[in-house]
Amino acid sequence: MRPLRYSINVTLDGCCDHREIPADEDLHRHHVGNLEQADALLFGRVTYEMMEAAWRPPAPTGARPAWMEPFAQTISAAKKYVVSSTLEQVDWNAELIREDLATAVQRLKQEPGKGLFVGGVQLPQALTELGLIDEYEFVVHPRLAGHGPTLFAGLSNPADLKLVGRLEFASGAVALRYEPKR
Repeated sequence: MRPLRYSINVTLDGCCDHREIPADEDLHRHHVGNLEQADALLFGRVTYEMMEAAWRPPAPTGARPAWMEPFAQTISAAKKYVVSSTLEQVDWNAELIREDLATAVQRLKQEPGKGLFVGGVQLPQALTELGLIDEYEFVVHPRLAGHGPTLFAGLSNPADLKLVGRLEFASGAVALRYEPKR
């Protein structure tokens, strides 16, 4: 069974607004490694549209530093599944998922392969409610944003996690990996 992994950047005060997280080469290299552990990516509409706008080729010359290119190439080449009831179609190597979320994700997890990777805020919360995420990674940045959005606001039940890994970056950010306590 393919594991479903989730990773997100967050500030010390819990903000997960991507515009508040400073990008650097180490962080991008780390996220390329995460993406390479997956056969496919799972996004909700908002995250899919944000990622497509930022990373779909071709990027205007000089639009981003050269050290971002491995991430851009990796995410662009990845198979993507998009959970949406409002999008009519997707491309960028993507397929729409309109069926019941639990059924669709359990089917994807049953397929052979290295794993699935989910991003965003709302979809991972729904997957947590369903008990479908096998590993969480929170990359905590040494910054106070002073505003939201925050993660898992409104989660119906607490999810107890066990620390299984830790990685420190030169920037002071720390990647903390957890698995659900079963």
